[in-house]
Amino acid sequence: MRYSSLAVLLLLAGCEQVVVTSGQQSSAVADQAGLMFDDFNYADTDALLANGWTARTETGHPGIAGAAWSAEGISVHPAPEAAQFGIARMSSITDGSGAGTRHTQICHARKYLYGTYAARVFFRNEPTYGPDGDEVIQTFYAISPLAAPLDPDYSEVDFEYLPNGGWGENSDSAMWTTTWETFQLEPWTKVNEYSRVPGDYAGWHTLVMNVTAEAVRYYVDGNLVGDHSAAVAPEVPMSMNFNLWFMPKGADGSIGPIDSTESRQYQQDIDWVLHVEDQLLSTTDVEAKVAALRAGGQRAVDQVADKGLAPYCGL
Repeated sequence: MRYSSLAVLLLLAGCEQVVVTSGQQSSAVADQAGLMFDDFNYADTDALLANGWTARTETGHPGIAGAAWSAEGISVHPAPEAAQFGIARMSSITDGSGAGTRHTQICHARKYLYGTYAARVFFRNEPTYGPDGDEVIQTFYAISPLAAPLDPDYSEVDFEYLPNGGWGENSDSAMWTTTWETFQLEPWTKVNEYSRVPGDYAGWHTLVMNVTAEAVRYYVDGNLVGDHSAAVAPEVPMSMNFNLWFMPKGADGSIGPIDSTESRQYQQDIDWVLHVEDQLLSTTDVEAKVAALRAGGQRAVDQVADKGLAPYCGL
């Protein structure tokens, strides 16, 4: 079943949630239902995880079989150059084996559907230590649980940066955007639309997804990199996530880890994340809204209504 915009608005009218963790709440922000913003200005990881974020601990797909998912790879830091306040960082490691691999994922509540999703992230082409070349995936995405194989109400919208290639393509770096109608793991069957834009995306970038029932459009620094149809557009509320994982050998023709048992680490940084419900904002609009929130002393604001759904931090 697809959720109409009217239904979403009725839900908002019935149960508005407001969480502000620092700064003074301005009247402009207080009056705007459907806004979520986090500047990742936290003293430590515990404070991050106490303010609506969850670390994935559930083992399993995707990634290298037998790998761990844990909070160990999540950290917060003072803002580096080119980031105004604090950042969150994901650090994932592998030696090519399941036992020697730790993937990393942070998830926000399952209550997001139509509107604008945006984040400013720092991608890296090389590991911070160890040999280079693994097919590593650095992401920003939203997802719902898969209730059953090929569930028609499954929803997922993805940014994936692959600095060393993957998904059966060559080793050239590329930005992938994928909108999922559904899938099943065994036998592997996928129903989606995707776009692949070759290029070096290392460094800071502003990612924007405009999501409606009719289309999903993806932008990097204001440039359209993916435009997908109503046939695969989301249908149910999703959690909002970032993860960093290593592609297993054979996944859609992927080469997987390099042939080395030496441990290596990849990292991805997040400056801020924003969601505005039922509004389609340009990258310029997004950056202006973030600037206004920061100017108003807002560091973490959550006015997106709870949808009464259990938290989801898997897959």
